[in-house]
Amino acid sequence: MAFLSRFLESARRWAVSRSWHWRALVLAYLVYAASRSLADADYVSMFSGITLVFHEMGHILFSPFGDVLMIAGGSITQLAIPIVVALYLLLRQGDYFGFAVGGAWLGFSALDLARYIGDARILELPLVSLGPEAEHDWFYLLSRLGWLRYDTQIAGLVRSSGTVILFLSIAFGVWLCFLMGRGSGARDDEAREDPETRKFKDWLRERGS
Repeated sequence: MAFLSRFLESARRWAVSRSWHWRALVLAYLVYAASRSLADADYVSMFSGITLVFHEMGHILFSPFGDVLMIAGGSITQLAIPIVVALYLLLRQGDYFGFAVGGAWLGFSALDLARYIGDARILELPLVSLGPEAEHDWFYLLSRLGWLRYDTQIAGLVRSSGTVILFLSIAFGVWLCFLMGRGSGARDDEAREDPETRKFKDWLRERGS
């Protein structure tokens, strides 16, 4: 709880000096895409194409480590990349809103993955392959583990996790924009103050310190 409190306080300090306007447009899209994705598993968001590219790259990255990891590597990578991006934006750029968008991407990626896992037995989804013959990753993985009959349960767990991550990420972004708007209003009020009032307030601050 102490870590969460420090994190939120740091995010609050970051937000009050920044503009909310363009970020609100990004949030509006995230809310729209999230509502569509949760209502229709076949909905394709702007993140879906990017996620698919990293999924296919994951097979190549993990190919030196054997067939199982090569097959699993696509799903591992499509979840890992949004996490890496979110942490990079937070830890290297200090961008809390970027962290929220990265978290939303992770949520969308998990929803796409859940759809793929749930298709393991029925094999209805069109497959993309970099090789001569397409193979369903999760039919292979779950069959090898003897868990094929649990495909829909596993998919449901992944979908629930993605939904929670998506909700929390968007809620965090909304909170940041609220703080930005409130901070902008405070700055506007300060800018409208006459010079004598500002001078008096500065004098009070100096006396208080």
